[in-house]
Amino acid sequence: MLIVVLLVLSIVLIVISTTRYNLHAFLALIMAALFFGICSRMPLHEIVSSIEEGFGGTIGRIGVVIVAGAIIGAFLDKSGGALALAERILKVIGKKNVTPAMVLIGYIVSIPVFADSGFVILTPLNKTLTKRAGLSLATTAIALALGLMVAHTLVPPTPGPIAAAGILEADLGWVLLIGIPVSLLTLFFCWFWAVKVAGRIQIDPNPELTEEEFTARQRTAPSALHAVLPILVPIGLIVLKSIAEYPTHPLGQSSLYRGVSFVGTPLIALLIGIGTAVTLPRPFDKSMLSSSGWVGEAMKAAAMIILITGAGGAFGKVLQNSGIADTIGKAMSSMTIGLWLPFTAAAAIRAAQGSSTVAIITTASIVAPMLGSMGLDSPLGRALAVLAIGAGSMVASHANDSFFWVVTQMSGMDVKTGYKLMTTGTICMGVLACTILWIIGLIVL
Repeated sequence: MLIVVLLVLSIVLIVISTTRYNLHAFLALIMAALFFGICSRMPLHEIVSSIEEGFGGTIGRIGVVIVAGAIIGAFLDKSGGALALAERILKVIGKKNVTPAMVLIGYIVSIPVFADSGFVILTPLNKTLTKRAGLSLATTAIALALGLMVAHTLVPPTPGPIAAAGILEADLGWVLLIGIPVSLLTLFFCWFWAVKVAGRIQIDPNPELTEEEFTARQRTAPSALHAVLPILVPIGLIVLKSIAEYPTHPLGQSSLYRGVSFVGTPLIALLIGIGTAVTLPRPFDKSMLSSSGWVGEAMKAAAMIILITGAGGAFGKVLQNSGIADTIGKAMSSMTIGLWLPFTAAAAIRAAQGSSTVAIITTASIVAPMLGSMGLDSPLGRALAVLAIGAGSMVASHANDSFFWVVTQMSGMDVKTGYKLMTTGTICMGVLACTILWIIGLIVL
C-alpha cells in the first residue's frame, strides 16, 4: 500500500510543480524519481543507477528517432512539402474529416511501427493538416496518439499482443478475429474524445507561420508525391522489417533478412528518411544542413523533447526497479473477477512503471497459471485474456511513459493538459475496450 501511495504522491508532485510553480518538467521528473526512490527505501546507489539507466536507455532508444523526425519535419515544413501533401489530402477527405483521418492513420501505422516512432514521423503532416483545416492541434494530436495506442496494444503483430499470445498459448487467429473489431469500436471513442474533449483546448499548430508565408511556400513546394516519400519510406522499411521477422520468416534468414532487419530499425529507417527529405527543397542550399540552417533549428527543437523524454524514462526506471510491478501483480493474483483481473493487473502495472509492453508481458506471466480458475482455459478464453491485458496496458499514460512526453512536447501541451487529455483519454478507452471484451465473453464463453 505504501508504494502505491508514494506513486500517487510522486505524480502529484510532478503536476503541482510544473503547473502551479512553473518548474521545468525535466527537473520535476528527476525530483519525483529521487523522492520515490528515497521514500520507498531503495538503496541509494540503486536510485542513482536507475536514473542513469532509465535516462540513458530512453534516449538511446528514442533520441536519434526524435532528432531524425525533427529534421525530416523541418525539411517537409520549410520546403513546402507538408503543405503540398496536406492540400492534396484535404481535397480528398475534406477539412471536416481531418480528425477521423488522423485516428485511422495512427491506427494503421502503429500495427507495424511503435507508437512513439509513428507519432514523430506523422507530426509534421499532422501539424500542417491541422493548420489548413483551421483546427486545434490538441484535437488532431490526441486523435493521432490514441489511434496509435489502440493498435499498439490490441492488434498483432505489435510486440505486446504477440508476446502475450505466446505466454498464454492463445491462437493468434482468434486474437486477430476478436481484436480487430474491438479495436475499431475503440477507435470511435478516440474520435469522440479528440473532438468533444480535446477540441475544447486551443493550441495553434504553427503560431509563427503567417498566411503570406504559406503562400510563399506554395510557390516553391515539391509535388505531393515527392513530399510523401520522407514519410512513406521510413514506414515502409519498418513494415518490411516486421514482415521479415514474423515467426514464419517469409524472407528466409539469409543476408536479405539481415539487411531488411537492419534498414527497418526505426533509427536507420529515419536516417534514410532524412536522405529523402533533403531532396525536397527547390533550390537546395548546403547551408540548410549547417548548425544555423534547417538541421540546426530542428536539433534545437528536438533537444528539449529528448531531455524531458529521457527524464520520464528515468522516473519510470526507478519505479520499475523498485519492484512496484511485482507488488501490484501479487496483490491482484488472489482476485477472481474474470476478464477484469488481467485488465486491472495490466492497468495497474502500466500506470506504475510506464511501459505498455512491459505491462502486457508481466501481466501475462502472472495470469497464465490462473486461466482455468478464471474460466478462460479455452481457445476463445485465452484470446479474450490476451486482449483484456492489452486493453489494460492502454490505461493511464502519464509522466513515467516516454510516449506521454513525446505527445505533449511535440504538440505544445503543458503537463496539466496532458493529464486531462492523454491520461484520462487512455483510461477511458482502456475501460471501454475491456467492457466490450467482457460483453463478448458473456456471449461466447
